[in-house]
Amino acid sequence: MSHNNDTELFNSDDCVKYVNQFIAEFPLRRAEIGQGTVIKRALPSRHKRMIGAWCFLDHAGPAHFPQGDGLDVGPHPHIGLQTFTWMIEGTMMHHDSLGSAQLLRPRQVNLMTAGYGISHSEVAPDTETKMHAAQLWIALPDDKINMAPAFDHYPELPVVHEQGIDFTVLVGDYLQAHSPVQVHTELLGVDLYAAESTRAILPLDRKFEYGFLALEGSASINGHELTEDNMVILEPGLDQVVVEIHAKSRVLLLGGEPFESPILLWWNLVGRTTEELKLAREQWIAGHERFGSIPAYDGPRLEAPAFPDRMRASK
Repeated sequence: MSHNNDTELFNSDDCVKYVNQFIAEFPLRRAEIGQGTVIKRALPSRHKRMIGAWCFLDHAGPAHFPQGDGLDVGPHPHIGLQTFTWMIEGTMMHHDSLGSAQLLRPRQVNLMTAGYGISHSEVAPDTETKMHAAQLWIALPDDKINMAPAFDHYPELPVVHEQGIDFTVLVGDYLQAHSPVQVHTELLGVDLYAAESTRAILPLDRKFEYGFLALEGSASINGHELTEDNMVILEPGLDQVVVEIHAKSRVLLLGGEPFESPILLWWNLVGRTTEELKLAREQWIAGHERFGSIPAYDGPRLEAPAFPDRMRASK
């Protein structure tokens, strides 16, 4: 695919100035979990609550740890969303209340649809010594929010080699490649890796808003510096953008049409009203059948925190 004519257009001062009106950047928040595993939270943020239906994004690692000291997240509930885990390095064992048991390996995706309600655990195998992953949540649309829970594993995803970049299409359609991952709104997720420094023009959908996150190394998005400590976002209205990815760098590209309605996100739950979230919390505390059980996990369930006095809707 040739972009020579587009490059000439993009290099005009007027075009760059026009594109920059649609671009902003903001810092990530950091937290430490487990044995020195650093989590960088991009979404939700006070700067940007959602990108399409993508309503949560944590960048975990890269982390190295002794055997037996990896991540161990006990059973916890979800409603109203899909959890999406893209493993870059290391392995993670998934168990859920549907009876699913799946080891997630590098370059694979686990997709769990909570819908009306599900619980799961995530544990690094005892022999594991490293972890690097992106975990995201996808808000379900109004007509799917209470759908039946499900779990799917995707061991292979399409890869396109173009403009010096390996594009792994995680969700949606990009560069004439289609991801098999089943979502319920118009979404895009792409992993971009460059072995050598490269400059490329990426096609965009004018209806979508976008976000760029550096998973390894650094890049530039139409002149805006992208490191592992910030996120660059693009508002709807653009049909292309210039990226410069430095050698051995990996960038996550997310996109989607602005979400149809405001959501409430609290703890591990996504809903539309505080009553929905309060009920789910009470049912989790009571051991209600809505969230089932995970006999394979040897340890306590996570306890629900106190419910906040006020909540802010995301959109």
